[in-house]
Amino acid sequence: MTARGKFLVVGVVAGALSLASVADARGFRRYLTLRRDVETLQERNRTLAEQNEALRREIQALRKEPAALERAAREELGYVKPGEIVFHLEAP
Repeated sequence: MTARGKFLVVGVVAGALSLASVADARGFRRYLTLRRDVETLQERNRTLAEQNEALRREIQALRKEPAALERAAREELGYVKPGEIVFHLEAP
């Protein structure tokens, strides 16, 4: 067999394997699906990391700043100072 014939055989085999990989659900399509899943999870991890950092900053503020602690108590627990009037507005 000549070098050209060997090259042709190798090319045909490579092409057949490529087609089989694309057609097989566990092949290239699976790879693309998993790659999309990884990208989605990486984006979710970035979002969660940002949320964690915001919560860390809030924790630090609550520990060190009395005004932040007062604001949190008022917002989350509904505390009011004596003599204050509270208006509850509801969305239509």
